[in-house]
Amino acid sequence: MAGRVTPIAQEFELLVRDAWSPEAQAGYVREFAREQIAGAEAQNEKALGYKPEHQLYIDGTQRPDLSAVTGNSRILVEFEILFDVIARVDEMLKAASPRGTRTKLPGQRYVESHHWFADDREFTDIANPPKAEQYVVLNSQPYTRRLERGWSKQSPQGVYQVVAAMAKRQFGNIAYVGFTYRSFPHGAIGAWSGSASARKMAREVRGGRASLHEEWLTRQPAIIIDPGRG
Repeated sequence: MAGRVTPIAQEFELLVRDAWSPEAQAGYVREFAREQIAGAEAQNEKALGYKPEHQLYIDGTQRPDLSAVTGNSRILVEFEILFDVIARVDEMLKAASPRGTRTKLPGQRYVESHHWFADDREFTDIANPPKAEQYVVLNSQPYTRRLERGWSKQSPQGVYQVVAAMAKRQFGNIAYVGFTYRSFPHGAIGAWSGSASARKMAREVRGGRASLHEEWLTRQPAIIIDPGRG
């Protein structure tokens, strides 16, 4: 995870000799574009550790390759780095998630309980997230807050805090990445918040109005990715 991704917008204007044939002009432009795309892929791979997907547009039309290029073509290449950031954060969370032991976490429940939201709408296709102004990921297991306080020897520094810090260092120039807490009154944490033991804890520890206890009981560690604040 070394290196930091810096978004770069590059524009090139290529001069093509009028004396060349249309085929020669197209070949020259095509080869130049191919070299620039390869260079951008190499730069992204160095920073990300893999090659992100990109979209190719020739004269305003999305194309699968450079075969439609002419000597006068305008070529646009867009790398979907933001969506790759989401995928990488998801991978990092799963890698950092402690697995179950005989005395601690119940098997794979935690690693399988990371939930992603795009503007408060949950989505499951991490490779193709919907367009949104803000993305949030949190875990639905009741013991998630305890993990952030070093409950598991597998993750003594926590999970969400650690991943948020790593992602911020690497992807901070692309989008805002931050650690926070969000209420999630669903799944396992929602079921637990309605139990007698949870209500008793809220009365004794939180106090105040009972109507506010659910929000407090279901507040979970979360990571925010905001592309507008990169």
